[in-house]
Amino acid sequence: MCYISVTTTRTDKKATSLSLLLTVIARTQHRPDTNTDFKLKQTTLVGLTAVAAAITICTASAANATNNQRLPPLDSDPNRCERAFVGNTIGQANAVSDKILDLRFCDFKGKNLSGKTLSGALFADADLSGANLREAVMTKAYAVGAKLDGADLTNAVIDRVIFDNASMKGAKFVNSVITGVQFDGTDLTDAIFEDALIGNEDAKRLCANPTLVGTSREQVGCRN
Repeated sequence: MCYISVTTTRTDKKATSLSLLLTVIARTQHRPDTNTDFKLKQTTLVGLTAVAAAITICTASAANATNNQRLPPLDSDPNRCERAFVGNTIGQANAVSDKILDLRFCDFKGKNLSGKTLSGALFADADLSGANLREAVMTKAYAVGAKLDGADLTNAVIDRVIFDNASMKGAKFVNSVITGVQFDGTDLTDAIFEDALIGNEDAKRLCANPTLVGTSREQVGCRN
């Protein structure tokens, strides 16, 4: 059982927004097939750093359980897809923002998202084929079933992103940072990992992907 405690002894908008944000994150990260649960308790005063740390711990405890993911309802904002061109402006390292970046089913085919902070974004079933994601920050993004064929992720920070069942044929990860990323069922045919900084466990997961062959395997450092 995982708990996140936050005080709302102050009644200002910032405290209220923080509580609402934690509720959204809790719903986003909850996985019914694990023993991990998220609850908000108005008990102890904690700072933003402690809150971020608690979220990180809770997320890590359920990192390998993505089946039956419960996501919040689709954002009804008709301009929600346009928010990707602005990105998140706070909480870059821990994907904390004032509003969840809901980009599910959005069409970014061939669009320029270079340098954008897309931390915590929901990219499920979005189309980013051929998109320019150079130097983008994608910490804790959720991109299950997304299409990134030919996407350019050169120099991007790809940290704790879930790409399960995504299509990433010919995607360019040149000199990108890849840590804690899930590629279960991902199509990585002809993906380019030249000079990418890949964690040891990430390399093992990549090498176990049957679509990673030829030059791609050599660039990741697979031994066979």
